[in-house]
Amino acid sequence: MWRRVKRSFGISAPKLSVRLHIPWYLRWSLVIPFVLAALGLAWWAYGSGLELAGFQRSETQEELAKLHEQTAKLTDENKHLNDRVAQYERQIQIEQASSNETSKQLKNLSDENARLQEDLAFFQNLTAMHGKEGELGVHRLRLERDKMPGEYHLRMLLVQSGQRVKEFNGSYQLVATVLENGARTTRLFPQSESGNTQFQLNFKYYQRVEQSIQLPQNVQLENIQVRIFEEGAREPKVRQTVSLS
Repeated sequence: MWRRVKRSFGISAPKLSVRLHIPWYLRWSLVIPFVLAALGLAWWAYGSGLELAGFQRSETQEELAKLHEQTAKLTDENKHLNDRVAQYERQIQIEQASSNETSKQLKNLSDENARLQEDLAFFQNLTAMHGKEGELGVHRLRLERDKMPGEYHLRMLLVQSGQRVKEFNGSYQLVATVLENGARTTRLFPQSESGNTQFQLNFKYYQRVEQSIQLPQNVQLENIQVRIFEEGAREPKVRQTVSLS
């Protein structure tokens, strides 16, 4: 007991400290002004350092504003130019299409004009020809390659001589001589599943005939023989052969 009392009140007893109690809001009210002052001082030092280095904040902001304005202006001009370019491209496409169509029409007209001139010259010569009344002739027979591979186009003009000729009723067929797998063979046109092997004809003085045929791509065409039959005849009245021009 005595030792406990001696330990509590003697020289070895724990020291007692007395502190003044300050509320937390008073503490913060004292600390915050110093913190704000330190931040303001740091911001002022930063601004002063920039000014000493030649950096003016107000001028920079003005430059940034100008750059933003120029960027917006250039964006609008770019959009306007893109619209104009698209408009010119459409206009060019329309003009090219029109030019191509005009060129195609001019070519067709030129071809038609040449054909008409040939017809005029032919008929002028035909009036001076003297032949047997009602004699049938094949004129201007041509054979050419067509656009598609293996496709050929044949043209001819059938004419009956004389002025009091009867109407010709008949037909014609095409016999193509070809090379196929190294062997020479013939093919007959028209090739019809119904058994019809002749193209029909009906004219009095003349008739222009144009006919296309299709052959396999591995077949080489040598020539075509035109056979013209009168109605009901088994043997052709006219035979004429033409090669590729």
